Amino acid sequence: MTTRVEIVKDLEYKALQIRKNLLSLCAREVIHIGGDLSIADVMTVLWLYQMKYNPKNPKDESRDRFVLSKGHASAVTSFCQAAIGCFSAEDVINEYATDGGRFSMHSCNLVNPFVDVSTGSLGHGMPVACGMAAGLRLKGNHTSRVYTVMGDGEQSEGSVWEAAMNAVHYKLGNLVAIIDFNGLEADGTIDEVTSLGDIAEKYRAFGWNVYELNGNDIAEVKNAFDSLPSANSDRPTAFVCHTVKGKGVSFMENQVRWHAGKITQEQYEEAVCALDLQFNKKWSV
Repeated sequence: MTTRVEIVKDLEYKALQIRKNLLSLCAREVIHIGGDLSIADVMTVLWLYQMKYNPKNPKDESRDRFVLSKGHASAVTSFCQAAIGCFSAEDVINEYATDGGRFSMHSCNLVNPFVDVSTGSLGHGMPVACGMAAGLRLKGNHTSRVYTVMGDGEQSEGSVWEAAMNAVHYKLGNLVAIIDFNGLEADGTIDEVTSLGDIAEKYRAFGWNVYELNGNDIAEVKNAFDSLPSANSDRPTAFVCHTVKGKGVSFMENQVRWHAGKITQEQYEEAVCALDLQFNKKWSV
């Protein structure tokens, strides 16, 4: 029987590979690398451990649904999907931002059948996810969940709070909103642009079930998913994930400069070496 420690180690190793793939792509193309890295651990646990999703049948009605409200984190989403067999990591790297390619700065369901909802404009994904969760209820599906990933800067969009109120009113316990709270957005810190105050308390005030956690600690993320109430419950759940933008790459961490960008081959080699060292030191490989 696989132990909890073995599961965590395996997920951390997979998150390491996803970070390496992100850096490999970033050495070739401009991507939203800072926000991809901050949410990489949560996305790894979500796609490789938590979600019910069969890559051989992406439209299975019994599946869990995923909406990337934080649309610019398309690269990390694609690499997580690659890790479960939707396509290969090489496909993502080779097709990214090419004519006819399935992958670009924002996910698009017109070219990628593993994307339920095309996203990009912030604040749109949460209301769509809310509608999808309500739709599952109307269809009599009480076992599937809808997961949506949002950025922290995105919380200043009014449409997010309209959906938050709606989800409570319709008792959508099958909806899980994941907030990547790294404290930075494209134009500066959250406090400089639009201060959010205590975002966890705001969701609680709306009537949500709220977990605050370290979104870069895979064991803690796994525990949070394991603690989710039944999909048939009456209260939606929000994960406020405190993360570090650019997590794992020292010269990117907490730097607005790396909201988006491209790295040199030298920077790529430096970052990959440091990531390997961190993993091997922790697990004494």
